[in-house]
Amino acid sequence: MLTDLKNRGVRDVFFLICDGLKGLPEAVANVWPLTVVQTCIIHLIRNTFRLASRKDADAIKQDIKPIYTAPNADAALVALDELEEKWGDKYGAMIRLWRNAWSEFVPFLDYDVEIRKVICSTNAIESLNARYRRAVRARGHFPTEQAALKCLYLVTRGLDPTGTGRTRWAMRWKPVLNALAITFGDRWPAAETY
Repeated sequence: MLTDLKNRGVRDVFFLICDGLKGLPEAVANVWPLTVVQTCIIHLIRNTFRLASRKDADAIKQDIKPIYTAPNADAALVALDELEEKWGDKYGAMIRLWRNAWSEFVPFLDYDVEIRKVICSTNAIESLNARYRRAVRARGHFPTEQAALKCLYLVTRGLDPTGTGRTRWAMRWKPVLNALAITFGDRWPAAETY
């Protein structure tokens, strides 16, 4: 599938945000060697709370925040060690979760706050996919491929029915685009391509 995307014109991918699918990092490295494989931070946090008691949730929330808001990997490791000291005996599986995901978590800390907001989660993509699935399920079947594409187009347009979202989108994304252009200057597409 990744090779097919590359053949269809995707020349480069800066990040791949995933949830620990086995073999995906290696497959991405074969197709786009410079791609950073990043674990979904939101899913990592959610899985943390699945392994902890509700009565400790507020305290754990305060204790894990220094990990994912750390300015660099060293500070995050110190925060993780502190989390382990405090909760390791009671919630060893929670600490193991963070340690196992560490290599795919750490790249997140190398980027500006603006970029971190974008790569923090796959929730926006999952939300869009859920809307697509709901629309396709409601329809049942399509007489042609064109009909299916039209359905998906209408779902996408339904996300911004007034047409004002483009303006809001542009304003929210300017700092992110600037940070990406600085971070990936040698790989960032030239302005003429837009």
